[in-house]
Amino acid sequence: MSLSRKPKFALRTLPFLLASLLAPALASAFSPFVVRDIQVNGIQRVDPGAVFTSLPVKVGEEFSEEQAAAAIQRLYSTGFFSDVQIDTADNVLVVNVVERPTIASVSFNGMREFDSKAIINSLSQVGFGEGRVFDRAMLERAEFELKQQYLSKGKYGVEITSVITPLPRNRVGVSFDIFEGDLAKIKEIRIIGNESFSEGRLQDEMELTTSGFMTWYTGTNKYSREKLEGDMERIRSFYLNRGYLEFSSEAPQVSISPDRKDIFITMTIHEGEPYTLSGVKLAGDLLGLNEQIEPLLKQKAGETFSSDATTETVKAITEYLGTLGYAFANVNPNPVLDRENHTADLTFYVDPGRRVYVRRIEVGGNVRTRDEVVRREMRQQEAAWYDADNIRMSRDRIDRLGYFNEVDVSTSPVPGSPDQVDVNVNVSEKPTGMINLGVGYGSTDKLILSAGLSQDNIFGSGNSLSLQLNTSKINRTAVLSHTNPFWTQDGISKTTSIYYRRTTPYEGEDTYGDYRNTAIGGGFNFGVPISEYDRVFMGVNVERNELSKLSTLYTPKAYQDYVAEYGKTTNSVIFNLGWSKDTRDSAIAPNRGYMTNLSGDLSTMDLRYYMLHASHQHYFPVTRSITFAVNGAVDWGKTYGSKNFPVIKNVYAGGIGSVRGFEGASLGPRDTLTGDYLGGSRRMIANAQLYLPFPGASRDRTLRWFLFSDAGKVDNSNGTCAQGRNNRVTDPCGWKYSAGVGLSWDSPLGPLQLSYGRAMNAKEGDDKQAFQFQIGTAF
Repeated sequence: MSLSRKPKFALRTLPFLLASLLAPALASAFSPFVVRDIQVNGIQRVDPGAVFTSLPVKVGEEFSEEQAAAAIQRLYSTGFFSDVQIDTADNVLVVNVVERPTIASVSFNGMREFDSKAIINSLSQVGFGEGRVFDRAMLERAEFELKQQYLSKGKYGVEITSVITPLPRNRVGVSFDIFEGDLAKIKEIRIIGNESFSEGRLQDEMELTTSGFMTWYTGTNKYSREKLEGDMERIRSFYLNRGYLEFSSEAPQVSISPDRKDIFITMTIHEGEPYTLSGVKLAGDLLGLNEQIEPLLKQKAGETFSSDATTETVKAITEYLGTLGYAFANVNPNPVLDRENHTADLTFYVDPGRRVYVRRIEVGGNVRTRDEVVRREMRQQEAAWYDADNIRMSRDRIDRLGYFNEVDVSTSPVPGSPDQVDVNVNVSEKPTGMINLGVGYGSTDKLILSAGLSQDNIFGSGNSLSLQLNTSKINRTAVLSHTNPFWTQDGISKTTSIYYRRTTPYEGEDTYGDYRNTAIGGGFNFGVPISEYDRVFMGVNVERNELSKLSTLYTPKAYQDYVAEYGKTTNSVIFNLGWSKDTRDSAIAPNRGYMTNLSGDLSTMDLRYYMLHASHQHYFPVTRSITFAVNGAVDWGKTYGSKNFPVIKNVYAGGIGSVRGFEGASLGPRDTLTGDYLGGSRRMIANAQLYLPFPGASRDRTLRWFLFSDAGKVDNSNGTCAQGRNNRVTDPCGWKYSAGVGLSWDSPLGPLQLSYGRAMNAKEGDDKQAFQFQIGTAF
């Protein structure tokens, strides 16, 4: 009985409690009266209408103390006011309010782990931000949210202090002083419940590790909630790939030491038993394409179930149906378990959906680049059936332009039209104008500088214009060229160039040659596409060469022999013909595909020779972020007629771009009089490179470090190989090998490449150069 009376008592006493709490807000008790007017005092920024709508009375209506209490309660509940009082005078209702201040600014001091814009956006999700009403409770919630962000990154020692600064017009500035502290490091990782695989084997699948010899560099011993969740998914995939279809895991337990420096992780898993496939079949609407789809099955009866193979099957069937216009095909794998025999019957249910065609292609993100530059690379056409292969090919072609950091191609259904989709091409432009600065260091030349000015996407037209300058002690070059990749609507490109080159001897140890070769020329080159990936090049150049600063004592003997045979001045017309094939997925940081070039030059008039060139680059994806690349190049020149190959047309190797670890241009024959590098009429180069992601640079795919191995040689096609003055160089024309490590980055200042190479088989007289680098500046 007493229990039933307590609620009734509470209901009876609640109005009295509420009245006692609100009594201070009432200036004095009053008898009900008819309101003659309503006045509101203290309003600064809040709309007066917000006050009037909260009042339970209007002019001409009766007003009582109960209504006054309700009005005060409503006004407080708006959150706009820190104080509310109601007064009456001569039948006038007076409402006095004190507005809460608004937040004028939010700033952070000492925050390095996060981008301030991202954190401000996160705090706005909990109702705290510029323009919002300031509230202490909301400030505490914002501090809690900010701290949670740091805890998710493993920074358990973070300290956050908020500073409130009053500002004019009832505003405040909120500043968060943050001491981030150090990342908590993982002291121990335990896995409980594993029987089929050792704890160490499972930990090998994880990205997070305990502290070790290289963790100062990799940072894998620094706890992160996101990384731990990723590791749990990796372990799950590890078991599913081995047939453990009933694998499950509990939420990992994470504890921290009292000093907040060490993290202890415990993971509990339940393995189950591996399942063998008793059958693999297709079901659903196969569109009569059983014979075409069945070969796409990556698993067969009798094999152990693999989630990777199942995913590959789903992807292969979906992509195949996508090439037929079924943009929203759905393939669902369904394994039916026989727990007694540990077998599974795997069925792929295929739902192709409706066949759709592309209504419109939308291009976005291009601020400078014209739409037509992107659209002419599209192989998926508007008003045509959707084709996944064409869309993928279009994405790769756009990426290979080299104008964009990111290229994303997606599809979206057209509302109200189930048989139509729009293709959305979103690009992120990168600086395509560039000032290149090349820097090298040699034992004789010391500092070598070169420069260039280029714009690959001038005025957003897709045309390129470049001016290359070289002001080193060895070379002085000026090349002005213009390329229109779509000179005709069929995609025939045209390149026009004029150039000036002045060459002096490549000087190394024990060399003192002196001469100057000045070449002036220009010409046209055309490129004709013959397939999506293949292009044929052809063109002609007119060139004049003149040798000066000649002497019998200081000019290399090879150049003296050239002058005796050809004279100081020569004129030639050079025809060229070539073919290239490019299937790379990106021109900036390729991960797959290859590029092959074959070409030949034929010179007439005073210089009669031909030079054949072949090169091939191939990229193999090891993982999404690791790429193995190989490169091979061969150049072979010979004269037709009775004269020797002109030394001024020799090719060189050594240094960045060929065989690192050896000084630039140092491979090949040396002059018998001066010891100068002569190059040769034949060159062979081979490179192997393993690109690895740079820690902490997952957002920039161009920042990579790499391991490399180079091989190369330069000699003459007639078999001669001069060993320099007094035969100083033991084997200048033999194969040279090197290996090392490097870093490449398409930085905001331009392309940067560093390499440290060790010459593996250097012999007496070879000139070595371990550290080499070059950097550019983009605008």
